Amino acid sequence: MKLQYIQAAKTWNEALPIGNGRLGAMIFGGVCEEHLQLNEDTLWSGAPKDCNNPQAKELLPKVRKLLLDEKYEEADHLCKEMLGPYTQSYLPLGDLYIHFHHGENIQSYERGLDLKTGTSYVEYVIDDVTYTREIFASYPDQVIVITLHASQPGRLDFTAELDSSLRFQTTFEQDQLILQGICPEHVDPNYYHTDQPVVYGDPDSTDAIRYEGRLGVKTENGSVKVNEDSLHVTSASTVTLYFSAATSFNGFDKSPAREGKNPSIAAKAFLEAAMGKTFEELRSSHIEDYKALFDRVELNLGERIAPECLPTDQYVLNYGARDPKLVELLFQYGRYLMIASSRPGSQPANLQGIWNQQIRPPWSSNYTLNINAEMNYWPAETCNLSECHKPLLDYIEELAQNGKKTAAVNYGCRGWVAHHNADLWRQSAPVGDYGHGDPVWAFWPLGGAWLSQHLWEHYNFGRDVAYLRDKAYPTMKEAALFCLDWLMEDGTGNLVTAPSTSPEHKFVTPDGKLAGVSISSTMDMSLIWDTFTNCIEASEVLQIDEDFRKVLTEVRSKLFPMQIGSNGTLQEWFKEWEDEDPHHRHVSHLFGVFPGRQITETDGKEWFEAARRSLEVRGDEGTGWSLAWKICLWARFKDGDRAHKLISNLLQLVTEDNSISQKGGVYTNLFDAHPPFQIDGNFGFTAGIAEMLVQSHHGEIHLLPALPSGWSSGYVKGLRARGGFEIDLKWENHKVESVKIHSHFGGMCQLHIGDDRISFNTVRGTVLAVQL
Repeated sequence: MKLQYIQAAKTWNEALPIGNGRLGAMIFGGVCEEHLQLNEDTLWSGAPKDCNNPQAKELLPKVRKLLLDEKYEEADHLCKEMLGPYTQSYLPLGDLYIHFHHGENIQSYERGLDLKTGTSYVEYVIDDVTYTREIFASYPDQVIVITLHASQPGRLDFTAELDSSLRFQTTFEQDQLILQGICPEHVDPNYYHTDQPVVYGDPDSTDAIRYEGRLGVKTENGSVKVNEDSLHVTSASTVTLYFSAATSFNGFDKSPAREGKNPSIAAKAFLEAAMGKTFEELRSSHIEDYKALFDRVELNLGERIAPECLPTDQYVLNYGARDPKLVELLFQYGRYLMIASSRPGSQPANLQGIWNQQIRPPWSSNYTLNINAEMNYWPAETCNLSECHKPLLDYIEELAQNGKKTAAVNYGCRGWVAHHNADLWRQSAPVGDYGHGDPVWAFWPLGGAWLSQHLWEHYNFGRDVAYLRDKAYPTMKEAALFCLDWLMEDGTGNLVTAPSTSPEHKFVTPDGKLAGVSISSTMDMSLIWDTFTNCIEASEVLQIDEDFRKVLTEVRSKLFPMQIGSNGTLQEWFKEWEDEDPHHRHVSHLFGVFPGRQITETDGKEWFEAARRSLEVRGDEGTGWSLAWKICLWARFKDGDRAHKLISNLLQLVTEDNSISQKGGVYTNLFDAHPPFQIDGNFGFTAGIAEMLVQSHHGEIHLLPALPSGWSSGYVKGLRARGGFEIDLKWENHKVESVKIHSHFGGMCQLHIGDDRISFNTVRGTVLAVQL
């Protein structure tokens, strides 16, 4: 459970990530210069603003008329006028540089990331002195801790500096070096080329976020000197550095300038509280907190093939998915990244988790709601990190507040809506700068429906009825209300959506042109079916809203049905059109297979086979996150070997030299390569492995539904199943040997093992062992 290397990182995608949900750092591990690139999860451009577009309500009937008249290109063009502004961007906080004065006569070198303890390390020898570093981000103490040690007394001499690519200044206070700055008022997406993409306001009047970072130091011996631009340590043996940071963000609906928090108060309080403890105390509390989450799941897929000491990049390059231990490592790395980027009280993990070095990062490093933000949290429940799901669940509740205004202003609908992108300020309107964006991705009003699935899933795994009643169901119901109002009759007895897109994928119109907007994409119908079904089941659990339940049941029966094309595939659109790209990275029309539950072997078997055929046509290539989604889908299709083939495609090394031409894979530090880096592929991969071993979406717990032939024997402990169950599972020769069921809620448990099905009642808090 280590990432390990024999040289320092030369690029950001070789550096190693640490985080506590709020603070993050990328560690380069240099010898003469250590570099930590720093992030704080509320450091974004912009401020709250009204992003809604009243003109959209006036244009909606006109767009619908064009679609009914099959004038798709014209509808596409008019849809542009229904868009709103682009989201704001997630920003880098700064950089910590530590310049060592010991020369560079290196005799040995190693750096790594220990997933068992959530700590990073560097060790090297210069002139017979062993220098070590240990670095971690503490959730209990809300600081990044760096301890430096020399094996011979007095051999540590270094200068530390804080820098930032944002506007900033440095100052000092006693033995603390302080970085203070201000964010831009506006940052355009990296794909939007304007004359002034980064806009700063007047420092005295801007509404933008302020931020502060503080670096403190404690030494066992030696001397410390701090001035306004650096921190100097001489003749020391052991030194501990502490970094804290905070921003003026005080809520998605509050001005960070006029109503914001004072970042100095929080940054100073975190730092001084941590400095009042010993390094051993900080390390112990960090590891105890981390292991309480990480140790819940164990996975063993077989014997290691590669040598133990092999550097991780060479491990990927030379062995890939052939070595089950590398698959285990990437699985647990996804769980590590979840713990590091999403903890109670933090913002949810964005497109890059919490790690970003650019003012204009890819796709603004925002929340992309047509797959990526949701994929981030696919492993939260199955892989026993339910607490890490909470930032997204809280975010959904707040996004719905803005989304209710967007639904009313833009469409005249009840309930709440969200679109393709969102940001720190919970933007719910469609992006696109009022016409620059392409509706094929910018206009997609089903984000609220998809996000609501996470609310139901959190209940379904944990069975917290109070949470369902007070938090989840009210927001789910409002998402369903929007869907009810968004649907319209098509004149044949069906209810359809219009305008409708299958995210980011265009079709060829009958006259040979490309268009993105039509009526009732399969994804639309699947998402609405899912939202209605979850609300129906939730209202039954809560024994409320019987009349509303009847409405949802009736409307669900009238949804435009899925269609199967002449080639046997599940149609992506309501008509059988030619795809712009038959191998497109999105497989949106397969939502009903995964992460949905509408299409299964027993429910809609004809659709199930058509969906499988669609996935075959899409092919086994794709961007990193697309490969991860396909792994999950092949797991649902019970084809473990095909899923393993996708694992092999994902476990390919991407370097700076081949990242432009190569699709998918992982970087040297095992970050998912879209390329560029997107963290959703890491999380989707972890969810896919869990789905291959345990499935529970169809009212029973199916053990080893998609076990590859290469994983003949192994075990997994701690995976969670819907209904409040936790599973410990061991298999030999591809067959289940034993299983333990931990029942956290009680009630009926149905097991599906091979061709057999076993049902039994459980009592809350008990463990049932089944030997086969």
